[in-house]
Amino acid sequence: MIVNSRIFEVYEEKGKRRSLYTINLTPGKKVYNEKLVRDKGREFRQWDPKKSKLAAAILKGTLNIGIRKGDIILYLGCSTGTTPSHISDIIGKDGFLFGLDFAPRVLRDFVFLCEKRKNMAPLLEDANHPENYQKNITQVDIVYQDIAQRNQVEIFIKNCNLFLKKGGYALLALKARSIDVTKKPKALFNEARNLLEEHLIIIDYRTLDPYELDHCMFICKKK
Repeated sequence: MIVNSRIFEVYEEKGKRRSLYTINLTPGKKVYNEKLVRDKGREFRQWDPKKSKLAAAILKGTLNIGIRKGDIILYLGCSTGTTPSHISDIIGKDGFLFGLDFAPRVLRDFVFLCEKRKNMAPLLEDANHPENYQKNITQVDIVYQDIAQRNQVEIFIKNCNLFLKKGGYALLALKARSIDVTKKPKALFNEARNLLEEHLIIIDYRTLDPYELDHCMFICKKK
C-alpha cells in the first residue's frame, strides 16, 4: 500500500526497502523506465534514489524540501529530466519549472519531455551567466541546482540572489569531486557551508551516500 510520506506530495511504500513515489502528471507515460503503480484510482511513479539526488536526500531523512503545489521552479542542470519530472509531479498543473542546461544533447531529450509535461520549459543556457537569461525567467519560489562545475557554489548563490523570492527555498546538490579531487569531501562540504551561510539560511544538510558517493544536499532559505 502506498501512503503519504512526511514530504508534501511525496508518497512511500514501506517494506523491506522503503520506496518513494509521486503521482504521475501524465498517466501511462514513463520518463526513465521507472515503475508505474496503480493504487486507489491514482497512478504513481516510483522515484529512484540512485538516479535522483533529491530522492536520496528524502530517504536520508530530510523532512522539508520546500517544494509545494503551484510553485515556480528554476532548475539548474536539468539534464534529460529525471528529477525535474518528479518535481513536475509535485508542483502539478498550476506550477511551472524552468529547466536549464548548457549541453544540447541532454537538453534535446528534455525538450521532448516538456512536450508531454506542459508545466516545464527548456532553456539552453550556461548557469554561470544568469544575466543572459534573466529576461526569460520570472522570480521563483525555488532554485534547485545539480551542476558538476568547480565553482558550483558560486553559481548557485549568483542565481539565488537574482531569481529567488524572499523566503524562497534553495536546494543545492553538491558534487565534491567536481570541486577538487585532492580534498576530502567532508572538508569541501564544510567550505561550501561557510560560503552559503554568508548569503542563505541553511535549514538542512544531508550526505547522500550510499545512493551518491561524495555528494551532499544543502536545503536553504533566502533571508
